[in-house]
Amino acid sequence: MTPRVASYLESNPATPCLVLDLERVGENYDRLHAALPAARIFYAVKANPAAPILRLLVERGSCFDAASLPEIEACLEAGARAADISYGNTVKKPAAIARAHALGVPLFAFDSDEELEKLARHAPGAKVYCRVAVANEGADWPLSNKFGTPPAQARALMLKARALGLVAHGLSFHVGSQQTCASAYENAISTVAALFTDLKSAGLELKMLNLGGGFPVRYERDVPEAGVYGTRIMAAMVENFGNDLPDMLIEPGRAMVGDAGVVVSEAVLVCKRIPEDERPWVYLDIGRFGGLAETEGEAIRYRVSAEASGPLEPTVLAGPTCDGVDVMYEKTPCLLPRGLKSGDRVLIHDTGAYVTSYASQNFNGFAPLAEHYI
Repeated sequence: MTPRVASYLESNPATPCLVLDLERVGENYDRLHAALPAARIFYAVKANPAAPILRLLVERGSCFDAASLPEIEACLEAGARAADISYGNTVKKPAAIARAHALGVPLFAFDSDEELEKLARHAPGAKVYCRVAVANEGADWPLSNKFGTPPAQARALMLKARALGLVAHGLSFHVGSQQTCASAYENAISTVAALFTDLKSAGLELKMLNLGGGFPVRYERDVPEAGVYGTRIMAAMVENFGNDLPDMLIEPGRAMVGDAGVVVSEAVLVCKRIPEDERPWVYLDIGRFGGLAETEGEAIRYRVSAEASGPLEPTVLAGPTCDGVDVMYEKTPCLLPRGLKSGDRVLIHDTGAYVTSYASQNFNGFAPLAEHYI
């Protein structure tokens, strides 16, 4: 946690809550820009749509990747220009497409024939880009099973986009969230570069490549620095495109805000649950339904600490609701002090991304966690 967050915690804010350091967000933006200066940054609003974050990034010169009309409107309210917003969700209602187009959003994603036809009807003349399915090996939170289309289908769709009067602007991919292998970007760039060449031979010269997000945050283990990704991405771009580089976009979300925030929670119950298992169960006042949804399958493994005494011991970490799946870590070792008891504060680190936006609305009567932006 940052010193500013640590200082704020001394005020003992009511739990559960997120405390997020806006200065760290600005530092992360600068770090990503320095790592890939040739790419325009489109912050993935879904990671954390809080107005203070959006306003800070507008001031920094960021563009925005929006997944819905409300996210587009939030960006505009924060001072962003419509021209700096991409409607990056490949699943959109016709009314949302029409409204975004009317507001002046220029760029729309798609990955299917029906979505392309919706765009032609409701955003005539818009710039569009097709999301290509690529491998997600190395990602802790894979995405491509739901999104993206094979290169051959993407080729046909881009040619159809031109025939429908749309501006067939470019291609995109996503290597999966929390992508810990830089080689995933290299492989994806090679795949889409071949498609650029194929489409150029067919008379369609694309102008843009959206490399998506996936840049990781350090949770329980070290991950490569942003500069490592930047160096290898640019090397792959030059290798595959030579001097004819397309406009490059990146969509960081987790890497922009993840390590800026800490969730402050309280232990509600500490008990031995299973006779043959010596580990105590620690029930917090926040769980999977309170915003820790990425612990599903124990995929994202946050660092957890507690303000209690005693040697560390393995525990099972669970949430407060009456749902049996509201367990964060049962297989993953979660080391907490042996002296932990009800009422003690438990900190969940690097939780600035996807926690507030995943929090349910009053499931079991539990209100969403409070948010403090400092």
